[in-house]
Amino acid sequence: MTTSPNLAPAMPPPPDPLPDPPAERVHLPFEAGPYRMAMGLMACPEPDWIELDDRYRAELAERSALLANHHAEVFAITEPSAAARAETLALIAAHLTRRFPDWFVHETGRLHNRLTAETWSLRDPPLDPLELAGRLVQEDLCLVRLDGATPILAAAVLCFPSRWRLAEKLGRPLAEIHDSVPFYGERLARPVDRFMTAIRPGRIALRLNWSLLDDPALFQPTGKFRDRRDPTITAVNAGERVWLRVERQTLRLLPDSGAVLFAIRVHVYPLALVAASAPDAARLADAVRALPEATARYKSIAPFRGAVIDYLAAAGA
Repeated sequence: MTTSPNLAPAMPPPPDPLPDPPAERVHLPFEAGPYRMAMGLMACPEPDWIELDDRYRAELAERSALLANHHAEVFAITEPSAAARAETLALIAAHLTRRFPDWFVHETGRLHNRLTAETWSLRDPPLDPLELAGRLVQEDLCLVRLDGATPILAAAVLCFPSRWRLAEKLGRPLAEIHDSVPFYGERLARPVDRFMTAIRPGRIALRLNWSLLDDPALFQPTGKFRDRRDPTITAVNAGERVWLRVERQTLRLLPDSGAVLFAIRVHVYPLALVAASAPDAARLADAVRALPEATARYKSIAPFRGAVIDYLAAAGA
């Protein structure tokens, strides 16, 4: 077992064999029919709050590398968020040991991660509490504080952004952060702000967001508003050249600090996976056809939209 120099002395893992994490879940949140922009919130049971699957080790290794080599791009805080950052680490550590006891052991102020063979001090964390929390889960973690009735992005560990830069959004109200998103201002800004001020302790809200990308990388801080057609992506090869990117987003109130913890788990699936099911392929083709031009351009789907529709239509026939 290995530990980093800044870690507390390692605890010996329990003697029982280490079980493998479950397979990654496949989320297909797209809908047929007319385009509809809505929050789409669902209730999330406490045990399902944090996802952990067979991509854990690879994703945690990538998160660690990004935090080591691109720290200023993937981690940022504002000073009013100190209490919320500490509360986030305590909440996540307690959840992991309770929900996944085969892989996480908490003893005398130390958390042992059996999947990565690391042991972290929780009493005297060697890192900012939010950064340490981000090194324990596959989710990115964003903290939203309320300035009166205005929700503001106060801190984040954001290793897998979907084409946005943390430094450009930190400290800004959510409505301003999303000012480039087509239709957000008139359709979602007020409902989102109201939700952030009304969320109750103990409740976890869940929503799913999807897009299509020509790059499977998890770390994508740029790439919006591309509209020039890519002739190399065709109805023949779109299954291997295009990926469905799904964000599983959860929101919960941190009762002590009053901040909202916004967690984002990113899944990336090859388009061929969707095409393997004719009903799913037909449903996604319908959803892509229904995207307004402004939305397709914002998401940079326009360069290969026609090829994707033709590919999915053939699979769904």
